[in-house]
Amino acid sequence: MGLLGSLLQLAIFLMMIAIFGSVIISWLRVSNVRVPSGNLLVRLVEDTANLMLEPIRRAMPTSAGRLDFAPMVAIIILYILRALAARL
Repeated sequence: MGLLGSLLQLAIFLMMIAIFGSVIISWLRVSNVRVPSGNLLVRLVEDTANLMLEPIRRAMPTSAGRLDFAPMVAIIILYILRALAARL
């Protein structure tokens, strides 16, 4: 694997971490745990994850009620991209 593939895999890994972090933050908020929205780390995680989640949310139908399947779809897409990046 070359340098490009390694960098791409690192970027994909960091996006996955941001998505998982965003999911955990949303679970904490639903559980009435105070998560400071102004915190730099919280904003960084949510803004990074939303780069990928917002287009998926716009493209998916919202008939699932309150469940948000965008993180699951994003992780699947990222796994596929990671497999393709391993070939570079």
